Amino acid sequence: MLVRTFHAMAADLVVCASTIVEVVPARVSTSRLNWVLSQVKIEAVDEQAARDCAALLKQAGLHGHKYAIDATVAEMALRQPGPVAMLTSDVDDMAKLCGGRVRLVGV
Repeated sequence: MLVRTFHAMAADLVVCASTIVEVVPARVSTSRLNWVLSQVKIEAVDEQAARDCAALLKQAGLHGHKYAIDATVAEMALRQPGPVAMLTSDVDDMAKLCGGRVRLVGV
């Protein structure tokens, strides 16, 4: 399992709080999701993070709700101490938001 791999590497596995909203409607068992979330660090989206997200969207030339959660995830990744790698199914948009500051790994 991925969580165990990160722990074995002594790497922090960090999840943006808004990501929880994104995965809940999917075919994810609530009890399984709660277990995984108990194993990771969850980063909040506060007012400053939201302002930084808006700035990222503007810099990338993106806007609207379609990119809102991507922006919160990108902002959270950018504020982590490096090096940072992000597992994402949306490499193109994350590259626009993170530039070359985060290593993107497509899943």
